[in-house]
Amino acid sequence: MLVSSLRSRPRCRAVGPTLGALGVRVSGMGVEQRPSGTVTFLFTDIEGSTRRWEADADAMRAALAAHDQVLRLAVEGNGGWLFKHTGDGVCAAFASARSAVDAAVAAQQTLELPVRMGIATGEAEQRGDDYFGPALNRAARVMAVGHGGQVLLSASTAGLVAGVDVVDLGEHRLRDLTGVERLFQVRADGLGGDFPRLRTLDAVPGNLSVQSTSFVGRDVEVGEVAGLVRAHRLVTLTGVGGVGKTRLAVQVAAELVPEFGDGVWLVELAPVGDPAAVPDVVATAMGITQQAGRTVTESVAEAMAGRRLLVVLDNCEHVLDAAAEMVETVLARTKTVSVIATSREGLRVGAEHLWPVPSLSVGAGVGSAAVDLFVERARAVKPGFTTDDGPDASAMVEICRRLDGIPLAIELAAARMVSMNPAEVLARLNDRFRLLSGSRRGLERHQTLRQAVQWSYDLLTPDEQMVLGCCSVFADGFDLAGATEVIGGGLDEYEVLDLLDSLVRKSLVTTAQVGGRTRYGLLETIRQFAEDQLGATGTIGEVRDRHARHFAAQAFAHFDLWDGPRQREGTDWADVEFANLRAGFRWAADQGDLETATAIAANTAIPAWSLQRYEPVGWAEELLPAATAADLAQLPRLYSAAALCAQTGRPEEAVGYAQVAVALEVDPRYDPFEHGWSQANEATGHLYAGRIDRFLEISIAQSAESGLAGLSGRCGMAYALPAVGRAAEARAIAPDTLASARARGNPWMVAYAINGFGQAFADSEPARALATYREGLLYVRQHRLPLWEAVIARDAAGLEAAHGTLDQGLALFDIAIDSCHQSGNIGNLAVTLANLALFFDRHGQPETAATLYGTTTLHTSTVMVTDWPERIQQLRTMLGESRFDEWAAVGAAMELADAVRYARQHIQLTLGQLGVSG
Repeated sequence: MLVSSLRSRPRCRAVGPTLGALGVRVSGMGVEQRPSGTVTFLFTDIEGSTRRWEADADAMRAALAAHDQVLRLAVEGNGGWLFKHTGDGVCAAFASARSAVDAAVAAQQTLELPVRMGIATGEAEQRGDDYFGPALNRAARVMAVGHGGQVLLSASTAGLVAGVDVVDLGEHRLRDLTGVERLFQVRADGLGGDFPRLRTLDAVPGNLSVQSTSFVGRDVEVGEVAGLVRAHRLVTLTGVGGVGKTRLAVQVAAELVPEFGDGVWLVELAPVGDPAAVPDVVATAMGITQQAGRTVTESVAEAMAGRRLLVVLDNCEHVLDAAAEMVETVLARTKTVSVIATSREGLRVGAEHLWPVPSLSVGAGVGSAAVDLFVERARAVKPGFTTDDGPDASAMVEICRRLDGIPLAIELAAARMVSMNPAEVLARLNDRFRLLSGSRRGLERHQTLRQAVQWSYDLLTPDEQMVLGCCSVFADGFDLAGATEVIGGGLDEYEVLDLLDSLVRKSLVTTAQVGGRTRYGLLETIRQFAEDQLGATGTIGEVRDRHARHFAAQAFAHFDLWDGPRQREGTDWADVEFANLRAGFRWAADQGDLETATAIAANTAIPAWSLQRYEPVGWAEELLPAATAADLAQLPRLYSAAALCAQTGRPEEAVGYAQVAVALEVDPRYDPFEHGWSQANEATGHLYAGRIDRFLEISIAQSAESGLAGLSGRCGMAYALPAVGRAAEARAIAPDTLASARARGNPWMVAYAINGFGQAFADSEPARALATYREGLLYVRQHRLPLWEAVIARDAAGLEAAHGTLDQGLALFDIAIDSCHQSGNIGNLAVTLANLALFFDRHGQPETAATLYGTTTLHTSTVMVTDWPERIQQLRTMLGESRFDEWAAVGAAMELADAVRYARQHIQLTLGQLGVSG
């Protein structure tokens, strides 16, 4: 690092006149005992130190000396032990939490440099002049998310201090900490009160999840890889399975969150069985939908263009060529997107920088990173596990050495501490891990890991081995009911539960609580091994058939849930099981099992549509030729599913699909399907094609029917009548329509009715319409309907700006634009940009309005905007023909991503003028 080259002192050193081996310090007050047991740690760091060293090294050296003296006096003056320097900060230990806080406040009141401080309390072990334990990591992470002049406390410390003025900053996800952490800010005279948003994982978009286990032994590697990612747009972490590529990649990504303002995204390719599905998986993870006339890969690159993004492509080795093609396209068509890939071998892409992930070091014996990992994982299954016993400590070092420091193998061994001791595990390694004890030069790394997994597998009963093999066909987890169906063999749910419980205890199956229910999973390496064993039995095809048929039946059942008051259950299920639905569909389609593939596609498309996921619409379209030729009973439902392509920019195709569905529904040869959906899809296709009159015709015809069709028709009338100058008719039916929707209880229809009510009363009673829209936004968030959230936000934004708060109106526009762009909902995106154009026209920015008008000229869905032609004509008159045409041409020349970026930039500029941070 540049900082290290500008000064002579080592990066980490013990400070103060110490008798470190004895744990005492001599001071002017006498001999003090080093804090032990439950300790409060204060970590500090100078904000922007690198920049200061580069600007004026001599001045920084002098300022740092003063900084060190202030911190030493503050720490020791409050009974603390300053035991380490870390770069431009210090680490101090206190027996009292209040003393640590007082020391931090005293230092901040005197320091001239901007120093951020973090304090946490917990159990810690002493190792020479240093400490070891989770509390130190927590203090470091708490400090890292703060700002210069800020003192942050973890909940463990805040609960121990009385008489300290603190501000509750709420729960945050911190890098490398499991769960969420509640943070508090200290307030005191001389300390700042207002700071920017904390630098936590919640600060930018993305999908990095809280890790279920702590990160051990890779701090140097994290720094090195992070530096490579800053210098190279593609960094591939290579190495044997189980060496920790994924965990390291996620940790590096978490460290880099503040540097990628448009998001950090993890795309897990491990569940992907078909290389052709890689672009779909990337698109789904990032909420991107295929655009008309472009491949999925091109659509992903287009959506990323102009954004500062970091994407982690995890487990590429089994889809290497497809992943390489995806990365090449993204890097070629973007300039500000970076990629971290993990693979057992490189992607062989020109811009690639390979970084082999090393095994954990064992050289330091009991103090090594490998043993630290063993101890921490052993404590997870056996609280109180200790390293104090000499024979056990020696056995642990030998285990880690024999396992070559491979993290997965170490974790498997540590998991056995639940029923064994280290010496007993070491004795088994002599028999089971013979390959691991040999020379690395003569071994292929995947064989060593396979042997580690084989050891655990060989300890299973035949029934346990069979269950593990069957569970290997699941993608991204499974529940008990799914496992029971896929395992088959006459086992009932209780017998399967007993076998899963045994596998969980043996660390071969994982568990997590999702939506209040237990969900099972397999580590990918274990899953691949079990799948190989299943394949060797010759039964894998039968198991995959059962898997696909199970999800076909469940998709049908959950669609019925979705199409009713229990809609949220259907939505959540479709989201949680999406990877299994994809895997089941792909297997069935590839095997020519049209009935199963059709059942999955036809019944997944609508619930996924409500989540702004359009991949299943593509499944339906893929199947249509073969399913039509086979004259399947579910054809009406399949055609209706395909008709959802209207919003992704293909309204004419949508109309054609829907018309076929409507015609087939009345034929008794086919399975009954509530025709209200197909009619509504046809109407929507006409609407997005610019034929609002035809939309109204269908809606009016539907309104005379009963059930869903009649309700859908009335909702459509309330929504569209104002756009054709018939708002009074809309107002006459909107209240009863909303009441009927609530009585039916289907949240989708309630949201549709709320949207129609708002449109009906927007001009005559804007306050009433706005109140309904606000209620609607809360409602759709509660019921998890992101599609309706985008639509209602779009339609409420102008009213909010005019009759509520201007900044909230702009925020709603931004929500709608981002949601529609990320998902590929092109039709709704065009309508949102059109409404935003009218907003800027009303607020004195006619050039911006004309530019945004130009971005919508290729989209017929703007027919939904009330009085759109008249208002645009007024804008044209105000600017003059030539100026209007000039600005509109600028917008018309923009690609979709450029139009979105332009719109959001002007939203942020306007918010800035209002004094509101975007």
